[in-house]
Amino acid sequence: MNDVDALVSTVFAGLVPLSIDEVVDQGELILIRARTPQGLVACPDCGALTQRVHGYHVRTVADVSVDARRVVLRVRVRRLVCPTRGCRQTFREQVPGVLERYQRRTSRLTGQIGVVVKELAGRAGARLLSALKILASRHTTLRILLGLPPPQQPVPRVLGVDDFALRRSRQYATILINAETHARVDVLPDRKTETLETWLRTHPGVQIVCRDSSASYAEAIRRALPAAIQVADRWHLWHNLGEAAGKEVAAHSRCWAKTGPPLRDGPRAMTTRERWQQVHALTDKGVGLLACARRLNLSLNTVKRYARAAEPDRLVRAPKYRPTLVDPYRDHLRQRREQNPATPILHLFQEIKNLGYTGSLNLLHKYINQGRVEADRPAVSPRRLTSYLLTHPDHRTQHQQDTFGPLATACPEMTALGNLIHAFAALLDPADGNADQLTHWINTTREEDLPHLHAFTRGLDRDRNAVDAALTLPHHNGTTEGVNTKTKLLKRQMYGRAGFPLLRHRILLG
Repeated sequence: MNDVDALVSTVFAGLVPLSIDEVVDQGELILIRARTPQGLVACPDCGALTQRVHGYHVRTVADVSVDARRVVLRVRVRRLVCPTRGCRQTFREQVPGVLERYQRRTSRLTGQIGVVVKELAGRAGARLLSALKILASRHTTLRILLGLPPPQQPVPRVLGVDDFALRRSRQYATILINAETHARVDVLPDRKTETLETWLRTHPGVQIVCRDSSASYAEAIRRALPAAIQVADRWHLWHNLGEAAGKEVAAHSRCWAKTGPPLRDGPRAMTTRERWQQVHALTDKGVGLLACARRLNLSLNTVKRYARAAEPDRLVRAPKYRPTLVDPYRDHLRQRREQNPATPILHLFQEIKNLGYTGSLNLLHKYINQGRVEADRPAVSPRRLTSYLLTHPDHRTQHQQDTFGPLATACPEMTALGNLIHAFAALLDPADGNADQLTHWINTTREEDLPHLHAFTRGLDRDRNAVDAALTLPHHNGTTEGVNTKTKLLKRQMYGRAGFPLLRHRILLG
């Protein structure tokens, strides 16, 4: 008996409320025979204490595995008689913390399964549990997962709101978090104004709401919480500025791409100039943009883009050349072609192949015909130059700085663009005077010939109160974006087979 007591106190400590009679080693299975202690038990209805036995019942449940072997527990449970007249006649005793009603596994085994399925859900959770010698089907794991109660969070003072895709470009949902404690609060099935408005009205207490530039969210917050402070997300402000800057860089390709491979004036360039002349001929006569689009059979956005350009050269884009296997041998090819322009390409191919070139002859032909050998510098795409503009000067490498310097000062507009980006980046560090500095920045931007940045400033004016709050208050929506990133992992784990209720439950469990 002492050996059994010692075994219970170490290996089977979770079964202490039971009286263990025998532990049987059956190879791949450990069988434990136990019984409930002989004591008073309260009736679940009237609460009267009794120990009068009506009969016995044997329950077989699974317990946590030991030594990579399954453990099965067989417990003799008493059926007791209620002493209160008029109450139920008999009831079966329960052992809280060990045995739960209608369950075929102990409470601690259910908790262990819950930890696994909270991270892996159905099939993956069942496979891992099988390796741990715990038998559970994918349906059982999902039932246990849905049985885990999500934490009850109080209504936050600072609420973070963002959307994520259930089916990209088709169906979206909304995630709500506590922007101060980073706890998940709720998940809404769509991103409609009415849905968020209803949630805010039924959960009073929110004072500050962090959101992106969504007009639907802004309208829902304005209706439900007119006194709440709306805070725009600083990352989205920077992202929108980056998109506008990228368009400006592409529009000035004629300026900064002079020292690179030549810009080709092919049929596409001729068509671009003709359309620009057609659009400006109509707009000069007072024809509206929508009417221009209908007359020229073009989309409205295309007409806007042509009308925004002051000259047709701003619609010519630098080629988006990617790094190739020929780049390391560019200096050798350039030197050989300067010495003897009539050198056959096949000879050049053999020379660089002896130097280690592993590409094809066709790739070399294309590289030379594009003019990338005779250019003063390697090709730089508008996207890469934009990334240099958006990078802090202290974080640029020496190579990036050498490439960026001449291109950023290729024309007055590029110089002004770099200065404006640097000035706006300083505003993203929240401070009290940033709202006034933003007004000065907008006025300075509108004085420059940068139409894409003018569109960005108009977007700032439409949401000015939220933008001012973003630049002066410390609150942000970064944690909500992090939850969305984790949600993408959850969606991939479930392979699109699970519905919204299960996804919502897993998000709230965290």
